Amino acid sequence: MKALVTGAHGQLGTALVRSAPEGCAVVAHDRDTLDLTDAAAVRALVDRERPDVILNASAWTAVDAAEANEAAAHAINADAVGTLADAARAIGADLVHVSTDFVFDGERGVPYAPGDEPSPLGAYGRTKLAGELAAGPDALIVRTAWVYGPTGGNFVRTMLRLMAERDEVRVVADQIGTPTYAPDLAAALWRLHAAGARGVFHYTDSGAVSWYDFAVAIQEEAVAAGLLARTVPVIPIATADFPTPAKRPSYSLLDKSATSALLGKPAPHWRANLRILIKDIAAHG
Repeated sequence: MKALVTGAHGQLGTALVRSAPEGCAVVAHDRDTLDLTDAAAVRALVDRERPDVILNASAWTAVDAAEANEAAAHAINADAVGTLADAARAIGADLVHVSTDFVFDGERGVPYAPGDEPSPLGAYGRTKLAGELAAGPDALIVRTAWVYGPTGGNFVRTMLRLMAERDEVRVVADQIGTPTYAPDLAAALWRLHAAGARGVFHYTDSGAVSWYDFAVAIQEEAVAAGLLARTVPVIPIATADFPTPAKRPSYSLLDKSATSALLGKPAPHWRANLRILIKDIAAHG
């Protein structure tokens, strides 16, 4: 099998390359080597490499910046997905595309199933929803949330830095979701594709947590692992106390029951995966 991975230097893309199935030849590209907004270049690459599957881990993920740059976000999150989908169909390849919990408004109060009606609150969610439509019904679309991992910038590393630098940190406590460990998400994408999955699926770690509770857990695990030498107060605040250009869903849990059934087991709990990452950072930086 041959796979093309886009966004290969990001958290998820790196994990996809590292966890490729045995015997799979991986062609890895990031924005430095492939401009996904250049449709001709994308089609030429796919036609030349002729992968069996394209795993699209590339995205405009700057949620707040998307509010003022929706056209640019749409070019990456939607138009480029359509280009990849067309190129994949032209050679009979599969497309695996990653989407987000931000396609929902968070007002329902119970976990969102794959078939629930999307209602994005802002530009980022709108462009990601447009990307799902551009991928088409023959693609595998996996919505996820709060991705973090061993590489790149993420909430865990930001909290570790702030807790080392400041006498206290303030974290939003009224947004509820589930973190997702990038290596586990990558493994799930490979397994879902191998199982022949098509359509929309959901995947995150198991459990539910607020950003505040996630931050508290990060500090607890980091102190236990010797990564932080002290504890600092973690102050819960309301979303209204930390205004941002983009509105976030207040409750964006994803119903993963169909994914768990297909994979044969639920995802690990978010706290267990957090502990794995903290120990990894303590050991390797």
